[in-house]
Amino acid sequence: MKGRQWIVNRVNREQHAALVYSLSISPITASVLMARGVTTIEQASRWLSPLHAILHDPFLLPDMEKAVDRLHKAVSDGELVGFYGDYDVDGISATSLYLTFFQGLGANVRAYIPHRVREGYGLHEGALRALWQEGVRLVVTSDCGTNAHHEVEVANRLGLDLVITDHHQIEAHLPPAQAVLNPHRPDSTYPFKGLCSGGVAYKVVQAYSQKYGSGDVAVDCLQDLVALATVADVVPLLDENRWFVREGLAQISRDARCGIRALKQVAGVARACTTGTIAFKLAPRINAAGRLADAGTGVRLLTTESELEARMLAEQLERLNRDRQRIEEEIMGEALEAIGTADVPVALVLWSRRWHVGVVGIVAARLVERFHRPAVVVVVNEQGVGRGSARGVWGFDLYEAISACRGLLEGFGGHPAAAGLTIKESCLSEFRDRFVQIASSWVGDQPELSGLHVDAEVNLREVNQQLVRELNMLHPYGAGNPEPTLAVRNLSVLDSRVVGDSHLKLRVRHGNSMPFEGIGFGMGSLADLGLSAERPVDLAFVPEMNHWNGLDRVQLRIRDVKLSQTG
Repeated sequence: MKGRQWIVNRVNREQHAALVYSLSISPITASVLMARGVTTIEQASRWLSPLHAILHDPFLLPDMEKAVDRLHKAVSDGELVGFYGDYDVDGISATSLYLTFFQGLGANVRAYIPHRVREGYGLHEGALRALWQEGVRLVVTSDCGTNAHHEVEVANRLGLDLVITDHHQIEAHLPPAQAVLNPHRPDSTYPFKGLCSGGVAYKVVQAYSQKYGSGDVAVDCLQDLVALATVADVVPLLDENRWFVREGLAQISRDARCGIRALKQVAGVARACTTGTIAFKLAPRINAAGRLADAGTGVRLLTTESELEARMLAEQLERLNRDRQRIEEEIMGEALEAIGTADVPVALVLWSRRWHVGVVGIVAARLVERFHRPAVVVVVNEQGVGRGSARGVWGFDLYEAISACRGLLEGFGGHPAAAGLTIKESCLSEFRDRFVQIASSWVGDQPELSGLHVDAEVNLREVNQQLVRELNMLHPYGAGNPEPTLAVRNLSVLDSRVVGDSHLKLRVRHGNSMPFEGIGFGMGSLADLGLSAERPVDLAFVPEMNHWNGLDRVQLRIRDVKLSQTG
């Protein structure tokens, strides 16, 4: 069995030695830091110290003054303000953040989330006209609007002011809105471009609070919503985002918001929450409403103060999530059948008229996880128009690749990690060929798409509880700050068995080191991997603490195992 190629990070020896000596850290921790671009003592000190409020000045975002002044006028005059968000977790969380904060100021507010199937992504002229008819005179967007030139012009003709808060890539020029807040603006002096829309919304209420006060809702109480959005939207967990997620996870863990508390209960979450809790437990359930029904259910859950309503809404999301899982498995099976067992291309583009548009995004993400390649999954409607979702791999700018195919598309939008597109069925084959060609050019002779990135090769005797404690200081892990992956060569297998649902359990030794337990989830047996316990193996793993029977010991969570070539 041919395994994934390991791409081992190489370090500058002088910089590495300086970090180890100056900060009194393990050489392994220094290697992990350098793999994340942390090369100076000052940078490393910030990463390793307890995270304090490292928030940047929100007024460095262009148009922030205009945005908060217009919002203050609306609050003071009692205008009806519409918060218009996308139907994913980022848009739902950002909309909920705005509603919570401005309701605490006594503002007259309402939310609008477009329907994924009936309306699709983004600002819609019909929705803006309906909001204007209701008496809304200011609309604040979340996670959409940056490239909605026509819709902004329609709003201007109606006399409907638009404040756009978004983080998607910007096309040729900005629309003529009252304010456009986007960290990717070329004229921005804001020092961090990695905010999701939940993060941008937080900056808006932070700026408003600084200039006009915060009312009944303290800005810090909204960090759980920012954490949900940041993890779910797979933006890099660097800079401010690390602080947002760490503080937000603390709030989620202590059940600060009754809606999230109810969601944790139906999801069976009892322990302290991590980024994995959001990514695999909470976010899929919130997303389920937007995928199969009305995303407004998610907003109601995150803004309610009623325990009874929270429980009812959480149970509704749980049912929708089960339906989503069933549909997802059906689509995933058909997608895998279409890919087949032959050589898999460097990028995947699949389409069908039978699939559900609300689930193709998560199928694309699963294909990326399985094949380590960018994936675009498209649903074609009866009119021959396809709507698709795309997910990328780290280092590959998905938005740029899709933008290079713009001549074949009816529309598109997104950012380097995720995107959406609209395309005619007749153009899909040509789009697939061009997209694969772009991915092939990016890959070149490097195994970036399918390789496993390893932070450092180690001796197993170096892996101890102190190392795990040091590495835990780099939390939270996620996009841009992945879990540290280490590699060790030429291990003796002392014991090998399959436990639970096809999980590989190993006991290994490195030379004369103490034995270590390793677990490879879903890997099956060594024989399934074409390996034997009689031959030395190489392991790529994440070191972690295993608490069992009153004892703490280091366990190796296996990411890959292969026959050793160094024995």
